[in-house]
Parts: sequence; structure tokens; C-alpha cells
Amino acid sequence: MRTDSSPGNLPAREHLPATDAGTAVLDVVIPVYNEEKDLQPCVLRLHEHLKRTFPYAFRITVADNASTDTTPQVAARLAERIPEVTSFRLEQKGRGRALRTVWSASDAPVLAYMDVDLSTDLNALLPLVAPLISGHSDLAIGSRLSRSSRVVRGAKREFISRTYNLILRGSLQARFSDAQCGFKAIRRDVAQELLPLVEDTGWFFDTEMLVLAERAGLRIHEVPVDWVDDPDSTVHIVKTATDDLKGVWRVGRALATGSLSLDRLTRPFGDDPRDRDLTDVPKGLARQLVGFCVVGGLSTLLYLLLYSVFRSFSGAQVANALALLVSAIANTAANRRLTFGVRGPGGAVRHQAQGLVVFGIGLALTSGSLAALGAATSDPSHSTELAVLIAANLAATVLRFLLFRAWVFPDRQGGTPSSSSSPEPAAHRPVQPFGPAATRSGGDTHPRLPQRPTASPAPYDTAPYDTALYDTAPHRADDAVDRSWRDSTMQLQAVRPHDHDPRNAR
Repeated sequence: MRTDSSPGNLPAREHLPATDAGTAVLDVVIPVYNEEKDLQPCVLRLHEHLKRTFPYAFRITVADNASTDTTPQVAARLAERIPEVTSFRLEQKGRGRALRTVWSASDAPVLAYMDVDLSTDLNALLPLVAPLISGHSDLAIGSRLSRSSRVVRGAKREFISRTYNLILRGSLQARFSDAQCGFKAIRRDVAQELLPLVEDTGWFFDTEMLVLAERAGLRIHEVPVDWVDDPDSTVHIVKTATDDLKGVWRVGRALATGSLSLDRLTRPFGDDPRDRDLTDVPKGLARQLVGFCVVGGLSTLLYLLLYSVFRSFSGAQVANALALLVSAIANTAANRRLTFGVRGPGGAVRHQAQGLVVFGIGLALTSGSLAALGAATSDPSHSTELAVLIAANLAATVLRFLLFRAWVFPDRQGGTPSSSSSPEPAAHRPVQPFGPAATRSGGDTHPRLPQRPTASPAPYDTAPYDTALYDTAPHRADDAVDRSWRDSTMQLQAVRPHDHDPRNAR
């Protein structure tokens, strides 16, 4: 059981409370580039689905990233005729850039996005965002690779998708099943801390966001989806795959060198009694023991291999000293990074010097064991030497762990940082809403979850739009200032049993 309860910058997840009617709880972003034909049917279908099934206020944001056709005019006409639709124009391409800009400016506590082709069945939208609304999870993704998912697509795309996810598992140790499905959601308080760490502005944006969130210990909820491939997709597979592999290399290198500050994303434990601090167990002891044992087992194998090699051309004492020296350096480096979570080059030389002192103690134990064996028998066999060394190393290992924990890598995070040295938490920064502003009652420290008004708005015209009459004011990516928000919580209400689409056979 993890006992480290360092709060980081994120508060504990809680339910979003009910709030004023009209304030959007969910902001669904549709990033588009030259989608003048598909945009209107997509928005109308999504809007109709949300009005019929989603129990709270929502917003649909069309994020146009540098389209050169009439997409901006179509988006403007939709925003004018439908109150829940907003358009946003960027003058630079990149799906990741569009999502980062709109999400950073949105005032909704839950942020989502989906592709304009609506390949994913919309019945998965409420299950996607419900864990974020309830406070159970930090991010949510649709998965086409779950056993209960139903997917219709060609063998080529199936092979590419599964191969890409295998690469992520092997190289970045990713545990989520589907990084590329265009159907994801994130809590706004998480996005505030996570998005500044994501560098990619294109198709790798999703993967980088998920990898960093998973490495930081955030909870990712997966929803099996029904998905039908769009045969008219304009994605360039070869270029996208090349950019993704470059992104995998960049993120992997950053994680290996410890250059990413993921501690800012840590959360405290919830109110489960099993997750509370244990007063009689040092922080992180269980996790450190497991890591130390794994590193110690590998170091022992390396030591025995080196000893056998050095013993072929030197005496037992020399072979033992050389093998123990090399394995001790590797052991200290591995324990520094994997067991005690020390990242970056700072203090590495000092840690190695202290590790060599610990090595000297281990050398004394093992050398003394060999000397005792030599005194007991004049010509011990190689297997007997190995058995004695294993026993001596077990004793040295226990002492090494205690010295590593108390002296080389002591826990200096026991105290609570003072308010003067810690950054201002997101809960105390002013809110800069995006889209229609909602009036909140004075003194309310948390936005309450709005109920969607029951009265239907005036019907809107679905006839073809005169795209020459409408335009949107251009917005650049750097126009979105650093807007923050209060962490909101709410009580999720069950969807009414009759809220289903009778026309949908599924």
C-alpha cells in the first residue's frame, strides 16, 4: 500500500456540486481543418444527442485550425443559430494546438473532444465523462481495443493501431489500451497542470498527454466504444506514424533523464480508510522494498556473472572486489532512479560516493567470508565460493537498504511546505471563463453543477447555409492567456430510464 501522501498541486478528486442553470458542465471540442462538408451534420447530430440524453448544461466548441475552405463560415452560422455552439478560429494548423488553446480558455469543469467524422458511437459519451464528473477519474478515453468494443475498419488501420500501442507499451511502459482513438475527456483542474507539460501540437498530443498523466499517477478511465472507420479520412498515415515515433523518442528520453516535473500532478489520497496515512510505517516503505529487491536481484546476477568472468584470470579476492565495485555502481544508479525516485543529475556524484562507502561495507563482509572459507579449507570448490558469497551478500543487502534509505537517499519531504514557498494553488486563482459567462452567487467557493433547462430553445433552421454571409473573427493560439479555474465538485444524477434514442437499434 502506498503511504506517501504528498499533495502536489492537485486537490483530492471530489464530486462536482450542482450550480446555476446555464453554466456549461461539459465542453465538447471538435477540432477541424477543411471540413466544410462534414462539420454541419456532425454538430447537429451531436447537439441533438446531448439535448436528448445529457442531464446537465453543455457547450459544443468548433476549433478551426487554419482551414482554407468555408469551414469558418459554416462554424459561424452554427454558432449563431444554436445557443450551445461556439466557434473558435486559430491561424495555425495542429490538432494538439487547437485542443490546448480551447481547453486552456474554457470555463467548463469537464473538457472533451471528438473527431468530426463521429466514428465513435455517441452512446459512449455519457459513460466517458461520468467518472470525471463524479470525481472518480482524472482523464477518460474511448478504447477500440477493448474486448467488448465493436470496431469496423480495414486490416491496414487495425495493424497500424495495434502495432503503435505495442510500441508504447514496450518503450514508454504505457498501460492504457488505445492512445489514438479520437474520443477523450479530462477534468479542467487536471488540464490546467498537465497541458503546459505537453509539447506536441499535432497528432501525438493525445499520446504524450496520456503518458505523462499515467506516469504522474493520475487515474485514466477507459470506455469500450463502437467505432466505424471513416473511409474518407484525410490523415496521412506515413507522416503521422513518423511524427509519432519521434514523439515517443522525445518523451522517453525526457522521462529517462527526469527533466519532466511530474510531481506537480500528484494528488492526495481520497477518503477511503485503506488509503489513509499509516503512522507506524515509514512513508513509501513497501514500494521501496519492492524496488530495492528487484534491483538487488538483478545486481546479484550481474555480480555473479562478473565474478565468474574475473575469476578466470585472477584470484578470488581480486575477482570479488572488481565484480562488487562494478555491480555496486550500477546498483546505486538503479536504486537512485527506480527505488527512491531521484531524478536529474543533481547530487549524482555525492550519491555514488556514498554508495561506494556502502560498497566498502559489503566488500568487508564478502571478503571476510572468503577469508573464513579459505581458513576452513585449503582448496574450496567454485560452487562453494558462490554459495558463501550469496549468503554474505544477503546480509550485506539488508544493511545496504537501511543505509540507502537513512543516509544516501533520505526522505526529506516529511514536512509540509510553507505557504510562502509553495505555488499558489489553482483553487485560489481567478477564473477567466471562455464563452458565455455565467453569473454566480457571491461567496460561493465552488461552481455548482447546472441542470440543463427543460424548455427547448427555438427551433433552428437546418437548411444549407449561405457561407458567404458569415465569418468569424480570427483568434491566434497565443491569444489564449493562462486561465485557471477553481476545482469544482458535483453530485452526478442518474440518467432517466426513458432517456434513450428509440431510433437507435443498439
